[in-house]
Amino acid sequence: MEQPLAKKPNYSFEKRQRELAKQKKKQEKLRRKRDKNEAEADVNDLGADAAGTDESRPSQGGPDQSGTDTGEPD
Repeated sequence: MEQPLAKKPNYSFEKRQRELAKQKKKQEKLRRKRDKNEAEADVNDLGADAAGTDESRPSQGGPDQSGTDTGEPD
């Protein structure tokens, strides 16, 4: 009586599965990193608006902003 042979491992399939798992893990890591950076940017934007330190808005009044007053008497 002959014993049936053991099943041969499919190395190509196993390798492909490892590659897919590695790629999925890398994409997930990049997504988490991107989400974290976006969340920090949102927090920074909210903090700047609340503190009134947004440099994109011009300040109110003053002869420096008008450009016509040189500070010298006429």
